[in-house]
Amino acid sequence: QVLLVESGGGLVQAGGSLRLSCAASARTSVTNIMAWFRQAPGKEREFVASISRTGDSSYYTDSVKGRFTISRDNAENTVHLQMNSLKPDDTAVYYCAARTGAYKGSDPSRYDYWGQGTQVTVSS
Repeated sequence: QVLLVESGGGLVQAGGSLRLSCAASARTSVTNIMAWFRQAPGKEREFVASISRTGDSSYYTDSVKGRFTISRDNAENTVHLQMNSLKPDDTAVYYCAARTGAYKGSDPSRYDYWGQGTQVTVSS
């Protein structure tokens, strides 16, 4: 069983920044691909970003490109999401996800492990 624990959420004004972190209890051979998803009230879970095990490739949904940066620290088994220029539309519960296989896309059903989520609220 892999445990993913998110932290760093909170309330921020539009234009501000937050840095989310996700600590994994497993080795990187298990958390090959790590990703962030988000879910706003009444909406489906949405892909935000993913990163490969080596960190040399990452993918973003169009709405966060240029504002969010995903990174990982394999020595600490953590993944981070730096969020800048936040907008009210970014308000959601943010979830960390991981999978052992190579798929790094946006389909949440392809991910094996999930954290419990951390709330991000952006006020206008």
